[in-house]
Amino acid sequence: MSPSNFVCRSTRRRTDAVFFTMLALFLFAGVSPNAHASPVSDNQKGLPIGSELDDDAINNPREIFHSEALRGRKSYLSNLGNLAFNTPYTLGEAAQKAHISCASCHVNGASNPKLFIPGLSTRPGNFDTTNSLFNPKTDNGVLDPVTIPSLRGARLLAPYGHDGRTGSLHDFVRNVIVNEFAGTEPSSQILDAIVAYIEDIDFLPNTNLDKTGRLTPGANPSQQRGEALFRKPFPHDSSMSCADCHVPSAAFVDHRQHDVGSGGLYKTPTLVNADFNAPYFHDGRFDNYTQVIDYFNRAYDLELNARDRADMAAYLTAIGDGVRPEYHLTGTNVLEDIDGFAGVLDIAISSHDAQIVAFTVRSVSDLLQDLADHYPDPKNSEISGGANERALARAAIAALMQALHRVDLDVSSGRFGEAAGDYLVYRKLTLATAPMALHAAEPWSLFTPHHDTHAALRQPTGASMVTEAASVSAPSR
Repeated sequence: MSPSNFVCRSTRRRTDAVFFTMLALFLFAGVSPNAHASPVSDNQKGLPIGSELDDDAINNPREIFHSEALRGRKSYLSNLGNLAFNTPYTLGEAAQKAHISCASCHVNGASNPKLFIPGLSTRPGNFDTTNSLFNPKTDNGVLDPVTIPSLRGARLLAPYGHDGRTGSLHDFVRNVIVNEFAGTEPSSQILDAIVAYIEDIDFLPNTNLDKTGRLTPGANPSQQRGEALFRKPFPHDSSMSCADCHVPSAAFVDHRQHDVGSGGLYKTPTLVNADFNAPYFHDGRFDNYTQVIDYFNRAYDLELNARDRADMAAYLTAIGDGVRPEYHLTGTNVLEDIDGFAGVLDIAISSHDAQIVAFTVRSVSDLLQDLADHYPDPKNSEISGGANERALARAAIAALMQALHRVDLDVSSGRFGEAAGDYLVYRKLTLATAPMALHAAEPWSLFTPHHDTHAALRQPTGASMVTEAASVSAPSR
């Protein structure tokens, strides 16, 4: 239920008045454009010098959700889980200080092959989950990093963890929060929501495979020969083949653990969308399929010649492919994502769930602050030009944060009708005013690595675009 469905007429009148008052304040500098935060150093974050989270990446993967395919939209629980997945407040104190969330390792539910933390990683893309930095109580005293797995298709891939020790996704998620990152015990609602979000992430579609996991007729001869080798019994043990563990009809897994000579028992990883999951093996020791094939050829004496190995690599590449939608991050589409997180308030306010409202406002406000930091303060001398545009962009974001703060104050005082009205103010600001201000400032933002001031001069200024928005939105007299 949207706020407009449960706000009474008097609240709507109040909402419109507040909206246009805030818009006027925004336009005439009544709202300070200066965000309170600035980029922080590794020391301030509590991370070792040289840590790389790749949190400034301009291109991010975009995932496909099962619920959207079925119903055209994600459920409330999945949206809440998405928010909890993207906020540090789900995890413990050290993670919060470092601004690390579940999404830091699993970017939009995928992996993060560039993540590297000195002392916890031996290479980009792996991470020691039993360390003293995030939870001294569960530190095993051994540097034993594991790769960061993609969560695509996770609902089909039990048991969980590289070693497959956990049968329940609920138990696995709780262990990550409480033991690996020293978070407080999550409420059943938050835990259920994160699990719902993870289970909602689908595999990327792959036109190379049919519904049974076999190659489609369009496969080339090399891929077809590779598929035959994949199913062929091993020369020295006819009871085994690659396909016995990586079962094509079952997402290329067998839900079992095996010792393949890599240092212990580990569960069979899926090969679906594996092209995007390097590095390979539980510890990330291999960079590509060729190295993996060479290892198994030696370890199991498969007698694969050069052409066989090339065919096997061609086959793995075909079945590991997928249509992966990506987008280039801009202020407006980041705001759209943040607005999706804020959508949790639709239900939380109407159901008088003060705990979720407070959690959402705090988390979304932090995401908005990070967005504001992508539009450097006009006093920043490292970027020339666009001072007015950047000031207006920061003011627009500040107005959104103020609207959410009012929602939180209303709910904490039991004024849910007023909270709905202030949330409607937030919604109206995100419809036109804020996106237009961000778009106008884009050429001077951190989303544009090479600040094209010439292109900016060919665009309407931020002030003129926002003024246009105000003239469209202003009530007739």
